[in-house]
Amino acid sequence: MTNSAKEFPPLLLERDGAVATVIINDPPLNRMSLEFMDELERRIDELAADKSVRAVVVTGAGDANFSVGMDLKQLPEGIRRKGSIEAVLEQRLRVLAAIENMEKPVIAVLYGYCLGGGLELPLACHFRVAAAKGAKIGLPELELGTVPAWGGTARLTRCVGRDAALDMILRSKMISGPEALRIGLVHEVWPNSDLQRRAHELAQELAIMPPIAVAGVLKCVIGAGEKSLEEAIAEERRAVMRTMGTKDQQEGMKAFLEKRKPNFTGE
Repeated sequence: MTNSAKEFPPLLLERDGAVATVIINDPPLNRMSLEFMDELERRIDELAADKSVRAVVVTGAGDANFSVGMDLKQLPEGIRRKGSIEAVLEQRLRVLAAIENMEKPVIAVLYGYCLGGGLELPLACHFRVAAAKGAKIGLPELELGTVPAWGGTARLTRCVGRDAALDMILRSKMISGPEALRIGLVHEVWPNSDLQRRAHELAQELAIMPPIAVAGVLKCVIGAGEKSLEEAIAEERRAVMRTMGTKDQQEGMKAFLEKRKPNFTGE
């Protein structure tokens, strides 16, 4: 069993004002154990419901690796606990969907190995920042005789396009942070020493934005690929109307006219 003793919780949760940080706590590989996924599912639900949290950072413990993904040695135990391989995978798909559909920004920090589930989880996040050196990012499941199973094929294709996704998956390629930036897989690349700081700066930047409007943007953009243009515009209109008359919308307008920065409260 990976990191299941009480003195080694599989997941750590830290708070810095409106920013929550979720830490995969199994260094140096930071495998996503059965215990980690159970705890992540619980924590994501809590963070989604907590109005005092306005942005989330997901990272790994230590400075070696973000995550090598699922702890494959636990697979037989997972099947026994959940009843089937389908149930094991269903939980992981459910948790990643909950992250993707959170109404607050989630930022993943990619460094060292980011493989299999260690890339599929970041693909469900809204922002990804990567290390300039040492990152090995990929979906190597074909080398195990199988296929990415946590939504990796779908989300990677939507993120980087068909050709780049096929190139990575069919060749089991591990790409660097700069290469991930070039193909659009990550948003920013930073020196390793600045990576965690930058992720939290970005989270703080996003956390001061008006929460109702942020939730509307996330819903519109995340769902846009599944809708026609007309449906997507209609969703955008609903998001706009949800902000009208709110205190944050009034504050934003007032601050603009007064030529100052707004102070959004989430109301």
